[in-house]
Amino acid sequence: MIAVAKNVVIKKPIPVIMDCDPGHDDAIALVLAYASPEIEILAVTTSAGNQTIDKTTLNARKVLSFLGSDVPVARGASKPLFRELIIAPQVHGESGLDGPTLPEPRLPESPLSAVELAAKTLRESDRPVTLVPTGALTNVAALLLAHPELKHKIERISLMGGSASGGNWTPAAEFNILVDPEAAHLVFNSGIPVTMCGLDVTHQALVTRADTERFRAIGKRCSTMVAELMDFFVKFHEANFSFGGSPLHDPCAVAWLIDPTIFTTRKAHVDVECRGRLTVGATVADFSGKSGPMNVDLVTGLDLERFIDLLDGALRRLD
Repeated sequence: MIAVAKNVVIKKPIPVIMDCDPGHDDAIALVLAYASPEIEILAVTTSAGNQTIDKTTLNARKVLSFLGSDVPVARGASKPLFRELIIAPQVHGESGLDGPTLPEPRLPESPLSAVELAAKTLRESDRPVTLVPTGALTNVAALLLAHPELKHKIERISLMGGSASGGNWTPAAEFNILVDPEAAHLVFNSGIPVTMCGLDVTHQALVTRADTERFRAIGKRCSTMVAELMDFFVKFHEANFSFGGSPLHDPCAVAWLIDPTIFTTRKAHVDVECRGRLTVGATVADFSGKSGPMNVDLVTGLDLERFIDLLDGALRRLD
């Protein structure tokens, strides 16, 4: 028999639905979530963005199969709500996950759509579920439109997207929000608590070549796979930026849930520009509250050493 002290609170893992468009940093976000005892992945849904929906869905199945996960994977929307799809092969390669050679997936694709699987998961969960979108917000918006009765089953949306200080795909817009600004507008104005891990923090989440070698030196299958993802990812950033490393955008949305003390977070009112000729996709952040309710926990900084240690610890727990 194991004695538990009366004052010890045993926290249950946070139930999450991961919505992603793998993508190198999406893949690492999946790895981090799967390896972390603080997180329980209930389902994975895919979006088009970093690559087409066929490729991102296949990549999600490949990564989860490699990890040994049995969570259901459902295909999401093939394009934004109202716009033509933008993809990023120059960042992630023709497969969307160039670099490591991953075996064909053993994990089948769910017969349900992304919205159907998310709705089923929310209905069946005995606790409110956190949504973790790391791509365009099309699936999340479609879920809220199709099933407003399930909104109370969503604890929080911890997303990677946006910026309070300029974009990375246009001068005003971050890529994920730019892909489907109308969906993002709906999500930010849904009334559900939102954590926004945008470029303000993710451009500080820099993985260097030395960090990559640290991960490789762990010597396990998954740590080697992540190092090989970084080997490819770094080429784009070194050729186009002077960050001094590769920003791991998407894992920030997972890491914030695992340990928010790693991050600096401010309350803000955030909305999305959908009509501007030069500013479409911009996330407009007001820290004064004059524009409307403080609807977002906007993440502005992180302790980089602790962030890298968190990734390292997760990789050490895997095969």
